[in-house]
Amino acid sequence: MKIPWLLQNRFFFFLSLMLLAVSGTFAQDIILKKNNELIKCKIREIGMDDIKYLLPEFSPDVIFSIDKDAVDKVIFESGTEMAFTQEMTNPANYTDNHKHALKVEFLSPITGNTTLAYEYSLRPGRSIEATLGIVGLGLIGNNDNPAGAFVKAGYKFIQSPEFYIRGLRYAHLLKGGYLKPELALAVYGVNNYTYEYYPVQSITKKRESVISASMQMVMGKQWIMDNSFLVDAFFGIGYGFSSNDRESYHYGYLIADQSFPVSFSAGLKIGFLFK
Repeated sequence: MKIPWLLQNRFFFFLSLMLLAVSGTFAQDIILKKNNELIKCKIREIGMDDIKYLLPEFSPDVIFSIDKDAVDKVIFESGTEMAFTQEMTNPANYTDNHKHALKVEFLSPITGNTTLAYEYSLRPGRSIEATLGIVGLGLIGNNDNPAGAFVKAGYKFIQSPEFYIRGLRYAHLLKGGYLKPELALAVYGVNNYTYEYYPVQSITKKRESVISASMQMVMGKQWIMDNSFLVDAFFGIGYGFSSNDRESYHYGYLIADQSFPVSFSAGLKIGFLFK
């Protein structure tokens, strides 16, 4: 039995429409996960927290979803790409945070120096800090008449939460506990006094130069108030070396002894933040 020509054309027409519909439904979009796994699918929706998609081997009524934090990027059939960043470390979430901080070590003037520090946020969870100390610029005089400077440079790893929930972010880019590898160098001069009692009592004064260095692991915590004021408490321990065995306090840190070259530092900084 022959199919009438009109019905035959209608049959092929509707079959073509169905094929086009199926082809359009399952056009090859690609989801690239952060573990490099590929999902070939048809993306239906990109929401605040997840991506919804269809798979060609399942019914269109079955909709799959994946957390956006697990996705590196999606590539649409047209070739357009869309990348995703974890909300915790997304710089766009911290545009209102002040990224620069200027600090002063609160008690440094009573220990014979004045110490200033500058910190800059590189990205969420990372910052750099540079410190300058002016030896001899303090509130209490010293017969040794110290004069010179020390510098420090460190890279901060700011603590992140041990677990993640949706919408989680740092309270402030520079706030929280941290670990900071730090290098320090001090160069200054001091008066050295030699006492003689025989044959006559005398005192000889000699100016000496001191060069010392330290490599420490600094642990601390920084608090931020109103995106404008900060308090930074810290303690450091590491190795230290000095050209002068008589000097143990090097203004930015202590060195126990050349036979046991352990160095320590501790302090409290206060300061303000700015754009």
